[in-house]
Amino acid sequence: MNKSKSTDLIHGHIAKSIFWFSVPLLIGNLFQQLYNTVDAYVVGNFVSKEALAAVGASSPIINMLIGFFMGLATGAGVIIAQYFGAGDNGRLKKAVHSSAALTLVMSLLLTVIGIIGTNPMLHAIGIPADVFHDSSTYLMIYFAGISFNLIYNMGSGILRAMGDSKRPLYFLIIACIVNIILDFLFVKYLHMGVAGAGYATLIAQAISAILVVIVLIRSEGPHQLFWKQIRFHLPILKKIIMVGLPTGIQQSIVSLSNVIVQSYVNAFGSSVVAGYSATIRIDGFVNLPLQSFNMAVTTFVGQNIGAKQYERVKKGSRIALWMTMAVIATMAISLFFFGESFIAIFNSEPDVIQAGRTMQLAFVPFYIMLPVVQIYNGVLRGAGKSSVPMYIMVFNFVILRQIYLAIVTQMTSDVYFVFMGWPVTWVTCAIMFIIYYHKVNWLNQESVS
Repeated sequence: MNKSKSTDLIHGHIAKSIFWFSVPLLIGNLFQQLYNTVDAYVVGNFVSKEALAAVGASSPIINMLIGFFMGLATGAGVIIAQYFGAGDNGRLKKAVHSSAALTLVMSLLLTVIGIIGTNPMLHAIGIPADVFHDSSTYLMIYFAGISFNLIYNMGSGILRAMGDSKRPLYFLIIACIVNIILDFLFVKYLHMGVAGAGYATLIAQAISAILVVIVLIRSEGPHQLFWKQIRFHLPILKKIIMVGLPTGIQQSIVSLSNVIVQSYVNAFGSSVVAGYSATIRIDGFVNLPLQSFNMAVTTFVGQNIGAKQYERVKKGSRIALWMTMAVIATMAISLFFFGESFIAIFNSEPDVIQAGRTMQLAFVPFYIMLPVVQIYNGVLRGAGKSSVPMYIMVFNFVILRQIYLAIVTQMTSDVYFVFMGWPVTWVTCAIMFIIYYHKVNWLNQESVS
């Protein structure tokens, strides 16, 4: 195996291994965030506010469907990482080709569901009439090319499970640059409107998908992809689904819940909505390091459980938790002192800044809870216990949050207490993760058999 490309995380200094593996993931997540931000910037500045709304309104639907598949991709990555750590090349090879077969089936399924269901889904979430056409156009184009997104995500997941977090990053950067160039070309200069943004995204995702497939075909090792060997190996497919399905359901349901949550914010008027929108974007950047460490620790745990290095799993989990706490504390302090300046980047109107600042002050003291949620989530998924994070996060971020908002909006008209719906459920979620992690013998069962 080409060790310069595939990296095992079962040897060496734990903190360094996790940190350096997470850096490319962090940069990749940053580019993914920029990917979406540029789309919104271009259509918002060179088409119309309705076009901007159309792209933004399409996101919840995209997130629901893509989030479901990303859960399955996570399951594949965990199983492959465990086989890699165990040195079981035979079943690793079968897992790669089962994952490829699953991607092809899901690509066909989500393409059909997306195209047929676009208009009914837009009606269901109450898209305004002046935005409906552009939203429909953008989604139709996106779903026509959704297979490229799925192929890239599954392929990059396979590479990361093998310890290669760099090449998926390179491909994402290339796709991001292509998307930016085509956005300006199609929208600003060729005046293609929202359709131009859709085609730019489709072409960029196609390039990243092609690149990751080429790498898998040319790889030297058990993760090499052979077209003729793409088929389902049912025992391994069952393992992938058992790990990945709960994560996919969790991500889809949480995305749906976020649509409902925003309806509470909408009731406070445009200034509050604008402040909320700006702060949510800033919050997205705050969460990037946590998401990167989450992905890194999932691979770390998967490989080390495969190698039966259980003490290293526990030690790595503790180290990852302290590392993310240090990062989030630094970012929280920065927001506390300079948060208004960040909000002003998006809109400088005083009412907007005040609303955004109210949300920041609700969030900042409780950011320290998020590392607990993200790291223990990643650890349990890496151990193959993905149903546990699903139950915990769906209960807290969907059910409990909706109950809280339904009650608090009847008791007060202060938007601060609406914004507190997030921190309150961060705390309850973190507590449940801590109890499970320390009280349940989740590491005793063999994960690779």
